[in-house]
Formats: sequence, structure tokens, C-alpha cells
Amino acid sequence: MKEADQTKRYLKIFWLIFGGGVVFIFLFFTMISYGLLGFMPSFDSLENPMIEATQVISEDGVPLGTFFSAQENREIVPFNKISPYMIGAIISIEDQRYYKHSGIDFLGLMRVLVKSVILRQDTGGGSTLTQQLAKMLFPREDSLNHIGFAVRKFREWVIAVKLEKTFTKEEILALYLNKLSFVNNAEGIETASRVYFNKDANQLEIHEAAMLAGMAKNPSLYNPLRFGLKNTLPRRNTVLDKMKQRGYASAVAVQKAKSMDLSLNYHRVDHKVGHATYFREYLRGLLTEKRPSSTAGGAAWDANPLRGFCYKHLKPDGSPYNLYRDGLKIYTTIDSRMQQYAEEAVVEHLSKDLQKTFDKELRRLRRSPFSNTATDEEIARSMNNAMGWSERYRVLKKEQGLSDAEIKKQFNTPTQMSVFSWKGEKDTVLTPMDSIKYYKRFLRSAFMAITPKTGYVKAYVGGPDYRYFQYDQIMQGRRQVGSIFKPFVYTVAMENGISPCYEVPNVPVTFTGNFRGVEGSSYEPQFSDTKELDGQMVTLRTGLSKSLNQISAWIMKQYNPEAVIEVARKVGIKSPIDPVIPICVGAVELPVYEVAGAFTAFANKGIWVEPIMVTRIEDKHGNLLGRFNTHEEVAMSEETAYKMLYMMQGVTSNEGTARRLRGKYEFTNPIAGKTGTTNNYADGWFVGIVPDLIGAAWTGAEDNMVHFTNHDNGQGSNMALPIWALFMKKVYADPMLSVSQGAFERPLYMSDPLDCEGTDSKTVKPAKRKKSDFDEF
Repeated sequence: MKEADQTKRYLKIFWLIFGGGVVFIFLFFTMISYGLLGFMPSFDSLENPMIEATQVISEDGVPLGTFFSAQENREIVPFNKISPYMIGAIISIEDQRYYKHSGIDFLGLMRVLVKSVILRQDTGGGSTLTQQLAKMLFPREDSLNHIGFAVRKFREWVIAVKLEKTFTKEEILALYLNKLSFVNNAEGIETASRVYFNKDANQLEIHEAAMLAGMAKNPSLYNPLRFGLKNTLPRRNTVLDKMKQRGYASAVAVQKAKSMDLSLNYHRVDHKVGHATYFREYLRGLLTEKRPSSTAGGAAWDANPLRGFCYKHLKPDGSPYNLYRDGLKIYTTIDSRMQQYAEEAVVEHLSKDLQKTFDKELRRLRRSPFSNTATDEEIARSMNNAMGWSERYRVLKKEQGLSDAEIKKQFNTPTQMSVFSWKGEKDTVLTPMDSIKYYKRFLRSAFMAITPKTGYVKAYVGGPDYRYFQYDQIMQGRRQVGSIFKPFVYTVAMENGISPCYEVPNVPVTFTGNFRGVEGSSYEPQFSDTKELDGQMVTLRTGLSKSLNQISAWIMKQYNPEAVIEVARKVGIKSPIDPVIPICVGAVELPVYEVAGAFTAFANKGIWVEPIMVTRIEDKHGNLLGRFNTHEEVAMSEETAYKMLYMMQGVTSNEGTARRLRGKYEFTNPIAGKTGTTNNYADGWFVGIVPDLIGAAWTGAEDNMVHFTNHDNGQGSNMALPIWALFMKKVYADPMLSVSQGAFERPLYMSDPLDCEGTDSKTVKPAKRKKSDFDEF
């Protein structure tokens, strides 16, 4: 009897302990699930678990780059956009029972317990892919004790089960591969595929997928750039063997894959490298710009829907969009092929031709790279200004708090550094001041291509290499344009009924007024370099084609600076222009953006189209956040626009300043254009127009005191025109672009025959000159 009572008592204790244990486990996991024992992600967090980089996408669908926060360069792709080889590889090496468990693999845990703990064999961890995903999405806290670590491990179990209930197996695999880090700024499978193999994730071959899957265990240890042959290759072959064992690859396919090397096609991910770097940086600043405090600045900010886009559009929770974390998709007007051709044209012209010629001239200067006409004071001021604008100065002044004397001492202390050269980066020892002078010797170029009918910017090159020359000449820089401005002067004459074939004397034109603050003084534009026509009667077309200063001065004499500025405003030029006589020969400073945009009116039948760079922006789910349309205005009559195209075709003829297009570059199709050269050859310009495309090129040094010393080398037809020519050669050679080589469309109602070889148009008289009080030059 006592034995029976004792048995009952033991059974009661057993059931109490067992039941208590069950209740404890239930309560324990319930408390974990409700976040009572530490952080537990909400359902919304599980639905949207990852930071995603914003993508910049070209018009033809090619990714131009991303905006991402540190260590989060990630592009999310769905399961069906991932190579089957990648799926098989990751399951084979990381979780062979993936499709047989619901987040926790108890058989796997028993295997680890027996083999790892009892038999002391290294079999890897027992975490499933879902548990690994939970760990990546919601990282462990630092410095946990044993109890805290155990609680955290159980919490991962709960998160894994929740993930399995929230997503399908395929969705979990996609989340895992999208979240996985592959080092070298390659976050997620899509970015990793592009970084290591320059292809999309759905294009991965078996040996490539196996390498990436092998990195999952320890990306740093299996980093192919550091430990390729030592660690990564053997690990890849282990994955291939596992794929064969699990039935994801045949023996023949595995044997062939194992015979291959890593076959890397590495593409570094950095904001400063890749295509359209200047464009992407301009776009980044535009979208994240905060509203200026000034009235005028605020009004301009409000008027441009792209400026401060992230602050003007709020997420469902009321917070502004984060360009680096919210996975926006920015669809641009840039054509990836034209962008590539434009970048190649700039590099080819500068590195293979122009810089070499410039270096020869620099060797003959007394204080190279500065011209012999620069004074010591001007050079010292230029160098000190460059020092003050440098990032090194900012760090020393604002972050380290050094005095100006201490900073200047450091700038004159030799330092090891890497510097740019057209033959690759060079390691050297220079003082920072000497490095400033070193960079001043390099010529820079900028180029922008735009379709005149739509205003779509197709190519945007702000400089030769964004890593070393971060000043964007497209939008930031304003340089004197020289004769590039003359078409707007001639437009005034055309709008007033003068024919391109009207003849005027090519003689000095003198203006009297208040110049340089001297009342009653005079101003006379200098003769052009074309001396053989001095004193002769020439047509306006000849005047523009040979860029004769006297002819544009004659037009200004008939009208006034205000009339020219009015035309400039109608074609979208917003930069300050003083109403002075010298604007007739280009004494105007403009950015490349405004120059390229202004010429759309000539090619678009008199209608100016404002350049546009972005067509729409979507959130990461594909919801439309903003759509952007072109803005256009009538700038001149269709007849005037065609007359100007006719005159600018004279510029590109065998007699014009851009004649090398017909000679050296062998173009035979109709091309309108204009060269521009500024004082002392500091700036060279060229704008080329064909019916479907306009290209504007600028070349010059950072400093106006660094320039060519002779006309042959320093004129726009040598400094800038070759960029347009090299670009268009590649554009025309690409059948996918279908850019027309045909003629410009003539207005049907136009009566002027525009035949300057005859005499019909020479009797057209100029309009009466408007009175003007000339402002100070």
C-alpha cells in the first residue's frame, strides 16, 4: 500500500513537473512572442524588413547606379529573378532540409548535438536558412551573458516561425539572398552578381552561384578579392560537390564547373565610379535639398518638383522619404549607350590628344602651369583660394581646429599621396600645395547631349573623372562662352526681317558711351583671326560661319543689348547677363546646361524646350510618387529658327570655323553648329546640332590663368569640337539609337530661298535700329 502511495506521489510530482514545464515553456515563448523578454519585431517590420538602396535607371532600362547608406548597397529582386543555380547552391550548402521544416529543423539540431557535442566533429551550425534570416534582419545585442544569449536564441526561433507563417518558402529564400552580405559593398544577391560578375542575378552560371553561396558562411574569409585561390576556390568546389549530392547539379556539370577558375569580372561599387557619376551626384543633391530660408530661394525650390523631392513627398507613416534606405526607383532620360559614348569621347580627347599638346606648352612657361602674363599676386591668390576650398583644409580647420598658420605649415609639408594621371593613379610624395598646382595643369571637359523635341537629357558628363575632379561643369560652373553666344545676337536680326544673305561691311564698329566708368569713351570689338575678309562686304551667314566679331558688332549697332538679352531669356538662359555691348562677342558666363538647352529652340522650329532629366519616381513597391513633364515656350518664329540653322550649317561647312568636321572627321550629313573661343584661349566651346540631337562641349582648365597660348591649339574647334565628333561617330554607328543623319525640315511657307551664292536675298533691308543707352562695360 505504501509502495502504491509512493508511486502515485512520484507520478503526481512527475506530472506537476512536466505540466509545469509545458506551462513554463508556453508562457516563456508567449512572453518572447509579445516582446516581454526583449525586442520582437512587429508584423509591419516582418512585411518590410530590409533597407534598400535607391536605384537610378536609364531610359533604356539600364541601372546607372544607386544611392545607399554605409554597408547597405542593396537592390531587392524577387525569387523568379534569381538563378536556379543560386537557389540550389544555397540550399545544398546551408540548409539541405529547407523544404521539410517550418523554420526550426529539430533533426538538424539533434545532428549538431550528437556530432558536434558528443563526437566532437565540425558539422557547422544547426540554424536553418529561416533562422539565419531572422538573425540578419534583427541582429543580436552585444555583450550578452549566457542567459541572455539563450533567450536571444529562442527569440530567433520565434521570429523564424513567424517568418514561415508570413512568407512562402520562395519568398523567404529571396529575402535571405537579398539580405546576405557579400562584402566589397555588395549587399544582396543582385548587387553581388553585378559587383563580382557584371551580370544580373538571374544570369548566374553554376560556378558563379556556387562561389557566392560559399561566401554565405563567412564573407570575409571567403572574399574572392583577398583569398580567391586560398579560400574561395576550394569553398566553391565544396558547394559544387554538395549540389551534386543533393541533386541540384549533374556530375558532368559539376566536373566542368570545378575545372574553371573564379572568372571574376569585378566592378567596384562607389558613388565616385561607374557611369554618369556627375549626373548621379547632381541628382542626389537635388532630391535631398532642403528648402532655402530666403524668399527667392524658397520660391525657386517650390517651383521645381525635383528639388527637395524627398521632403515634398511623405511615406504613409508621415515621415519623408530617405534616399539611401527606402528603395526608390528614379527613371531618368539618360540613355546608357549615349552616356557611355559621351564619357569615352571626353576621356579619349583629353588623354590621347589635348593634354599631351597642352603639356608641351606648359614646359615652356616660367611659372608653369600659370601663363606668363599672370602676376605673382594673382597666382598667390589663386593658390590660397584653392587651399581654402579643399577638403583637407575643411578637416584641419573645422574638425581639428587648427589655426591658419598651422594649416599652412601642413600644406607645405611633404606627404605621401596618390594622384591622378591619364596613365593611372600614381603614388608619390608632394606637399599639398604642390598637389594643388599639379591638378591645375589638367584640362577638364564637360559634355551634354539633349533631344531638341523632348528636352530629354541623353548624356551628362560634368568632368573627366569624378574621383579626382568633382566640380560639375554642367550645372555648377559658369564660364565665358565667347562666340557660342553669337547665334542669339544674329537671332535678333532674323526676327527683324533680315536675311542670312544680307551683305554688310566687315569693318571695325565703334560704340561710344560709358565704358569702364569713363564717360564719353568708346569700345571697338577686336578683329577676328580671319584677316582675308577684312574690309570686304560679307553676308551675315559668312559672318557667323567665320565668327567675325565685326559682323555681330554691326548687328548690335542696329539694335541694343536688351534685345539680345530678351532672346536669351526666351531660350531659357537664366544666368545674369549685363546689358553691355561686349555681349555681342560673348562676354557672358554660362553653364553648359543652359547653353545646350538654349539651342533646342533652333532645332525645334522656334520652340524652346526646358531640359528634363527625370521622367518619374516610384517607391520600392512600384507605386508612382511623381511624374515629370517637359516645359516649352515659343522663343522665335519657325522661319527665324530655320534661318539660324542655315547660317550655323555654314559654320560646319568647308569654309567655317568647324570645318574639321568635314575634313578630319569626315562627316557628310547636314550639321549646324557653333564654335566658341574666349580671351586668352581659357575656354573652348562647341555646340553641334542634327535634327534629333544637340551636343554641347566645353574644355578649359580649372583656373583661367592656365590656358593655351596660341589660336591653333586654344580655339574651340580644337579644344571642344572633337568631343562632339567622337561622340557622334559612335552614336551614328549604333543602329539601336537610330539618330537621323537627314536634313533639317524647312518651313513650308518660307519665301526666302536662302541661297547666299545668288543675289535674291541681298536686297532685304535691316530694321530700324532701336535706341539704347549703353551700360558700362
